[in-house]
Parts: sequence; structure tokens; C-alpha cells
Amino acid sequence: MIQHFRFGSPIRTDSVVQDIPVSSDAVPFLTADADGWVYTMVPDAIVYGLGEMPRGINKRGWHYVANNTDESHHGENKVSYYGAHNFLLIDGGPGGDLFGVFVDFPGKVHYDIGYTVHDTLRFATEEPDYELYILTGADLNDIAHQFRQLIGRSYIPPKWAFGLQQSRWGYKTAEDVREVARQYKENDLPLDMICMDIDYMQDYADFTINKERFPDLAALAAELKAQGIRLVPIIDAGVRIDPEEPTCTEGLEKGYFCKKEDGTPFVAAVWPGKAYFADFLRPEVRAWFGHRYKVLTDCGIEGFWNDMNEPALFYSPDRLKAFLDSMHELRGQDNIVQEEFFARVVGGAMGLMNAPEDYASFYHEVNGQRVRHDKVHNLYGGSMTRAAGEAFADLRPGKRTLLYSRSSIIGSHRYGGIWLGDNHSSWEQLLANIQMMPNVQMCGFLYSGADLCGFANDTTPDLALRWLEFGLFTPLMRNHAAGGTRPQEYYRFADQLPAIRSMLRLRYALLPYLYSTFMQAALEGTSYFRPLGFDFPADPDAREVQDQLLLGDGVMVAPVYTQNASGRHVYLPEPMKLYRIRSVDDCDTELLPAGHHYIRCALNEVLLFIRPGHVVPVAKPASCTAQLDEADLTLWACPDENGKAGCRMYSDDGETSDYAAPEHWKVLELK
Repeated sequence: MIQHFRFGSPIRTDSVVQDIPVSSDAVPFLTADADGWVYTMVPDAIVYGLGEMPRGINKRGWHYVANNTDESHHGENKVSYYGAHNFLLIDGGPGGDLFGVFVDFPGKVHYDIGYTVHDTLRFATEEPDYELYILTGADLNDIAHQFRQLIGRSYIPPKWAFGLQQSRWGYKTAEDVREVARQYKENDLPLDMICMDIDYMQDYADFTINKERFPDLAALAAELKAQGIRLVPIIDAGVRIDPEEPTCTEGLEKGYFCKKEDGTPFVAAVWPGKAYFADFLRPEVRAWFGHRYKVLTDCGIEGFWNDMNEPALFYSPDRLKAFLDSMHELRGQDNIVQEEFFARVVGGAMGLMNAPEDYASFYHEVNGQRVRHDKVHNLYGGSMTRAAGEAFADLRPGKRTLLYSRSSIIGSHRYGGIWLGDNHSSWEQLLANIQMMPNVQMCGFLYSGADLCGFANDTTPDLALRWLEFGLFTPLMRNHAAGGTRPQEYYRFADQLPAIRSMLRLRYALLPYLYSTFMQAALEGTSYFRPLGFDFPADPDAREVQDQLLLGDGVMVAPVYTQNASGRHVYLPEPMKLYRIRSVDDCDTELLPAGHHYIRCALNEVLLFIRPGHVVPVAKPASCTAQLDEADLTLWACPDENGKAGCRMYSDDGETSDYAAPEHWKVLELK
């Protein structure tokens, strides 16, 4: 059951697609006080949700702020990341309260989940105008399913988007891109996509192409597509100020950019220098900006990633001038006390980026009313995704277009996926990737994943391999790195190359199961990843597991995420069949009883657990998704006590939007 409560006069976010009548009853479970809403948690209560936030699957014990943030220093000390995913699922344990909470609000929401007082959950919006939904049901899976129905069907990408993406900030020329494709082919590594960062643009301006570096983008796209590889370019939120560039001149002429209080366009610097920012909260602006992608779809481009759309701001000219003027007072000094140095110089410079004062200085037009940006900040990035997603229905009718974003809000999951932002190369971040996935997908973002190997800092061969051994299960599988870091394309790691090749081939071999699981989750509102406690709520050991995930109906994964580890502890809430996989054709199997186990797992192995009564269809490996043969399958299985096992498999053309036809499904059974 879903109950809907309204407070004040909320701004419509379009996060919800069901029309739930507003209730006049008292809000169940929660108590109102002067600081928001309060709930008293029992000692073993678990709090799931909040999507893209730091810390474990269980969010209890920390505080968070839903405030989409360009946060490059990921870690447990942070309280905000790139997405605003205001859904909580409270599990009070056997006999305890079981309910979901969705706060439908476009601005900041503050959460204290046992941070100040261990048994007390508090949350509050910064403004008194919001919608509140309370969900109850038979179990965790039921409530999660109801929430997915409430917010609408998740975005479905083309099937080739489930292949490997290779990306790096630093592919500066068409020849750089060709070299990546060439090296993958020469090293017999499968590949479906090469992502292009801002270097393909002219002066980092959206919807432009640097003709010196990429003299014929359409020809390059066609050449690579013939090899089974798509180009996936980046689009940033800031529109370069350039009187010769059509996106700038048209947007300015039509009044489509966000404005300051005096009515002049808001300006801030990002990668292209000084830039304007489209007012994506207006439908006509979304339609205009989304159709600007035609510059690239006309070149044969079939996928995009949207970045810098929190929006990230390096500085505003007014605040930069004020800071530089303040530094004149220090000129000539050769001894600045430490406190003043860090507060005025370091703090002043760093404080120019993503400054709250800048977010409070410009406005949107919402239903004919002027609204200050910081009041609706969390809508911005998701509205950019919506702009593109809606336009692709016109630009590529009947076709699926790959689209994923850095910033998001619940609701934008209907238009594109997300990647988990600018992480760094560390074992800590590998564990964070594992723990974030079920909470992100619970909030509708099924097509999701992290930058494998890590974006910032230098990776290591063992981290690259272990991260791949988890990443091969995530829907979005992308290796992406920052400029200036150690090159980390998979062909770079000579010592680990045989194992990397086997793991990439395993990903493609498992696509019949992974794609079927994704399509079931998208079309039926079920889960792709979920915590063990969802299926075993009465098992206290299962409820505490933070580093194993159920994947669809039939599989559990338990990645190794510790440096130099040759195994790991695994808890099985039921008997399962272990596949210790070195390659598709080289794996050991063992039927394990329920309970606690220490399982050896060499660096070149991945652990896959199949649940009783289930089948995993396995194809022969392929060099790209287009060459995948799903007619000749091997069935990995764990028969139940009656010797039976089966699964539902989904198969379609992978490109058109006619994905709901019942003939796409068939049942596979162990003979």
C-alpha cells in the first residue's frame, strides 16, 4: 500500500508516475517535531536506500545530505554525491516495522540515520513544501517493487550497451581512438564502445567537433561500427560563450539560459571557459537542447554520456574578481600566518568551486514562476538527461539510444542510466562500488556501474583485475581514467592479460543471463542486484552481509575486494552450487551447504553461486555483442531437491523499442 501526504505547495518534480490521492490521515511510523520527521529504530533495524551515497548497504550510523555535488574526493567522510535519491527502506527485523519512505522534493534533504543518537532516524527538507510517500507491504521485495511502480519503468539501453566500454580523458585524436580499437583487436579482447571525453570538441564547446583532431567523425563512427564498436561522446552542461557558435547564439536569442536576478544570463566557468546554462526545467528548453544532439546523431552516433550537470561550476566571474581583489592586500607579504593562509588563500580559492553563493544567484522559470536555483538544484542534472531522452524519440524513432549521466534525481531513471562519478583507484572504492549498486538500483537506476579500475590516481594490475571480476556483473561496464594517470586500458597489463581476457570473455558469455535479468527488472519492476536480507529477512547472518549481492532470481556474487587476498569469507543462507571460474571453459564446481565458509579465490578466478532450482545460460564468448550467438548455450545449474532447474531467458533484436512482446521470453530447463 502507498500513502501520499502533501505539505505546503510543492514544486512538481515528475519523479512519480502514479496518481496516488493525497491522504488526510496521520503519517504512519513517523513523528513530526520542529526539525522534521523522527523514527525510533530498534537495535537491529537496517536502513536501505538513498541510492548514490557513501558507506555500506545499511545506511545506519551516518548523516547525509541529498544535494547533487561535484565530489571528486570520494570517501566515507562525505555526505553528498552526484545524485539525489530520497528513498529509504526501513527493515525492523522479524516482527518489527517494515516500510518505505520517499521524499519527493527538488532541494536539499538532510538525513541523520543514527549519527547523533544511534536509535534515532531524522530527516528534514530545507523548505516546507514537499510530497511524502509511505509504502508498506508483505516484505522488502514487495515494497521495493511498489516503489518502482510508483516512479515508473527504468530506462532500457540497446543491448550493445552491455558490452565493454573503454574510455579515457585524453583520447585527443581520431588516431588515438583507432589505436584503442586496434589494440583491443590485436590482444583478442572484446569491446563494444569507445567513449570520447571533451577533447573531441572544438574548444570544449557542446555539439561541436574539432576538425583538426577528428576530420570526419561520421566516417570514423562508421569505420568502427563495422568492427562492432560504437563511439560514445560526452556532452557537458555548460554552453560555451561564443558569438559564432549556434547553441550559444540560439539559446541567448530565445532566452533559454538561466538568469540572474537582474534578468541577465548567469555565467560561470567550466571546461570551455565562461559558459551559460540551459534552463532545463522548462519543457521548451529541454526540447531545444535535446534536439541539438542531432549534430552528432547525424554522424551516426548512437550513444552519449552527460557530465558536469550538477551543475558543476569552477567559478563565477564576479566571485573570482572579488577573491583576486582580496589577494592584493597580501601582496608584498612574505610571512602569512598559517590560519590566514589556509582560510583566505587556500580556502578562498577552493571555495570558488560549486559555491553555494553562486547556486543562490540565478533562477529558473517553473510553471511561469521564477524559482531560485538552489531551491530546485537537484532537478538540474536529471532534467538534462530528460532533455536528451525525450529528444531521441524524435531523432532516432523506434530505436534505443545509449544515455547515462553523472548527476541524477529519481525520475530521470526513466530517461537514462548513471555512472557513479569520479571515483579513484583504490580497494576502498571497489568495495564502495559493490555496496552502492543495490541501493542505486532500488531507486530505479538499473543501467548503472562505476568507473572500473578507478578514474583518478594510478591503478594497479591486481586492482584492475579484481574490479573487473565484479564489474563484469554490472549492467554498465566501463573502464575510464583521468588524464595524467597511469594508462589502464585492459591491454596495458601484460602479466594479467590472460586472466583479463578470460574475465572479459566471461562477461559476454554470461550476457544471456545478465541481459535477461536486466530486462525482467526493467519490465516487471523486480531487482537486478539486491541485498541478501531481501530474500532471507529472518536470517540474522544474511541481514548483516554487506559485501555479497543477489543477482536476479538465480545467482549470488561474492567479489574479492581486498589487496593480496587469496580468498574470502562467504555466508550462504541456503545451499548453493559454487562455480569457481578461471574462464568459460575452465571452472570447478562444488555444492556447498548453508552456513559460513572460507573460500579460496585466486587472482585469476571469480566466484559465482547458483541458487537451488536455477539455471544460468552461458553462450560462447564473442568479440562484441553483435557476434554473440544465443542459439548454442551451455546451462550452468544447481538442481533443486527434485533434480529440476530452470530460468526465463529474454531475447530480442536489442535495438528497437519493441521490447515488451511476450515472444521475447522463453523458459530454459535442465534436462
